[in-house]
Amino acid sequence: MNDSAVAPRTRVLLVDDHGVVRRGLRGYLELLDDIEVVGEAENGLRGVELSAELEPDVILMDIVMPELDGIEAISRIKAAQPSVQIVALTSFIEEEKVLAALEAGASGFILKDAEADDVAAAIRAAQNDEVHLDPAAARILAKGMRHRVEQGPGEALTERELEVLSLVGHGRSNKEIATDLGITERTARTHVSNILGKLDLQSRTQAALYAVERKLVN
Repeated sequence: MNDSAVAPRTRVLLVDDHGVVRRGLRGYLELLDDIEVVGEAENGLRGVELSAELEPDVILMDIVMPELDGIEAISRIKAAQPSVQIVALTSFIEEEKVLAALEAGASGFILKDAEADDVAAAIRAAQNDEVHLDPAAARILAKGMRHRVEQGPGEALTERELEVLSLVGHGRSNKEIATDLGITERTARTHVSNILGKLDLQSRTQAALYAVERKLVN
């Protein structure tokens, strides 16, 4: 075993129109061994451009910005680079923006006044295809999921899809789901996509909350 082997660092792009916020985030993240800040953008439009240029693993994306707001920027980046994970940043929780960001493809949602460790946790969760939500954002989504559960799914899930949904609810990544069920990662990804389509959900986060509300998570 080679003790000198070092795991690759998570490459992060910071997108926020406030320089002081970007400097604060960079200053903290650069102290971490497993995270590397590869660039900064002062608005959503520049964020889209730098994402294509730098191909980061994770983007910390402010929601309210000039030129192009964070929600539209998230949508454009996910359409062009589906593998890029995006954590939405905001100064305050607003239900409409939380839902819009997650529906656009954000994989997490945190407040700008979150503890530094929470920011790092959100980045690591996104990199591992997991969800990290501010508690207030989670409550908003849970409320929406309760209504959706009461309405019932538009199409019944297969037994295998229910197994996959349960694992999504436990926070498992596609790779972990594949290992747990003895299937390929590509098949796991297909199952997740089919589940989202059948339940009319827009994100993995919503699927996880749906699983919790349906009591598919022990």
